[in-house]
Amino acid sequence: MELRSVRKSYGATLATDLPALTIPAGSFTVLVGPSGCGKSTLLRMIAGLETPEAGQIHIDGRDVTRAEPGDRGVAIVFQDFALYPHMTVARNVGFGLTLEAKHARRGSLPRAEISRRVGEVCDLLGLGDKLGRRPRELSGGERQRVALARALVRRKPVLLLDEPLSNLDAGLRAHARAELIRLHREVAGTFVLVTHDQAEALSLGTRVVVLNEGRLEQAGTPEEIWNRPANLFVARFLGSPAMNILPDSRGPTGTGTGTGTGTGSATADGAGADDRHRLLGWRPADAIISDVTGPPPDPGAGEAFEGVADVVEFVGDRRIAHCVSERGPWSVEFPATIRITAGQRIRALVPAGSLHRFDAQTGVRL
Repeated sequence: MELRSVRKSYGATLATDLPALTIPAGSFTVLVGPSGCGKSTLLRMIAGLETPEAGQIHIDGRDVTRAEPGDRGVAIVFQDFALYPHMTVARNVGFGLTLEAKHARRGSLPRAEISRRVGEVCDLLGLGDKLGRRPRELSGGERQRVALARALVRRKPVLLLDEPLSNLDAGLRAHARAELIRLHREVAGTFVLVTHDQAEALSLGTRVVVLNEGRLEQAGTPEEIWNRPANLFVARFLGSPAMNILPDSRGPTGTGTGTGTGTGSATADGAGADDRHRLLGWRPADAIISDVTGPPPDPGAGEAFEGVADVVEFVGDRRIAHCVSERGPWSVEFPATIRITAGQRIRALVPAGSLHRFDAQTGVRL
């Protein structure tokens, strides 16, 4: 699938402006970004429910920009599932195929084949024993699977999912994520999912597309986007706690002495950039913490930060300390077996390979 110079506005508000975006066939591509970034608008344009004011949408090598939704080779699952309350699971799942047969559309299926397909896809999704139930008799997770089955039974090459997990509670979401990954593997189609949840995007996607204010910030594998964020927005958006971003205080030669406010001889991307216009990023889980009373770290080991723990959170097997320092606030994540209390002065050593540098003016990765 290719989107070429696709643009959409609502009045004076820009919804989407993408110079180019390719969604590989067979991929599980996740569109992620904050509310209002244009991800749902983009999905609806792919589905044919919205029309771009400029640009082209190609699916399987065919220009479908002006094609009707039913002629695009896509199926869609909506956020609210949109099930018919008076119909059984079997009738909900087969409704689209039954409607095509009723109106004798080209390629419509006989009733026996529709029943066979409905049973097959419901068995795949663990709904085989619930075909006679109505939506009110199902759990949230089961209703979500019915909505998925209704889309899958049509056997379209592209499945679009508009925040399908947002109406589920935390426990069901974790289970549903695993089901979607398994389903993608078994169906072997192209999945395009929209979410605002960055953890969901990283866990589900074979490819992640990060959007902000209608524009593409970065596209790549989850590992590429996590390990090499293209800019400050991506760096801050992905991760909880978010990546720490502080002024880069390395000396003019790229070395420093451990003064306790964040110095070291770390070498990373952009070593020749002007320090005054550079920001340093590191993820809270990448640091090694110690008490400041210990010996200073080897300058070649990375960059050391010292600060005072202001708030310490206990999150099961981990703790998160939110610290204040001369260079600004930063957070660090560490095993819960390490006891840190509010008011304690601590040191965080970030290995050189875990440091990220960005241009302070443009926000672009160096």
